Amino acid sequence: MKDRFEAKNPRSMMLRFHTQTAGCTLTAQQPENNIVRVTIQALAAVLGGTQSLHTNSFDEALSLPTEKAVRIALRTQQILAEESGVADVADPLGGSYYVEWLTDKIEEEAMKYIEKIDEMGGMVRAIEAGFPQREIQRSAYEKQKKIDEGEMTVVGVNKYQIEEEIELEILRIDENMVRKQVERLKKFRESRDKKKVEEALEKLKKAAEGEENLVPYILECIKARATLGETTDVLREVFGEYQAPQIF
Repeated sequence: MKDRFEAKNPRSMMLRFHTQTAGCTLTAQQPENNIVRVTIQALAAVLGGTQSLHTNSFDEALSLPTEKAVRIALRTQQILAEESGVADVADPLGGSYYVEWLTDKIEEEAMKYIEKIDEMGGMVRAIEAGFPQREIQRSAYEKQKKIDEGEMTVVGVNKYQIEEEIELEILRIDENMVRKQVERLKKFRESRDKKKVEEALEKLKKAAEGEENLVPYILECIKARATLGETTDVLREVFGEYQAPQIF
């Protein structure tokens, strides 16, 4: 941050990061195995120094999580934090040669991407050219190919399979809850100062049509009690909706 962007405030040079366990590793087969996967990933995040952590629920390959699954995900974090001892010191893996080597390797490979994107003219140009989308698709294809060919093991999917009938409670959204939420939104809109909302949204639109920093205007909209949908609708009106380029 200091060398590349000439940051002056030491706080803006700090690396703060949030970690979410990998939803792409969750399997519909033998879904209880996902509890173990999430635990290992959460432990890795803590060992890596994350400041914020989200643990996925074990049933998310099948549906939105049930209350039971959410509670297990929460307890996973609480057991790590309060029973395992892993959070008792700032850097429990400090001095590990392997971790240091991996860190250097990640930095080296990340810099290759950063330099390539710089050569393309920056991230916006890279997205317009379909570069990050293409890389994500390539990575996903290569991983799936390894799984299909048995080169990469996914327990319960391509190894240690069993004949099973999945008997999990699946979350069903109560239609009454949907109606209640719609009613809440109606009441929210009726209780606010409509003129203030309209003025804030209009200011955001004019700013979006120019070259100004939009963050202050977005904050003004939220403070005026504009909804997320209303705020993003204004931006869609000005910028349109992003369409990913066709990638083959």
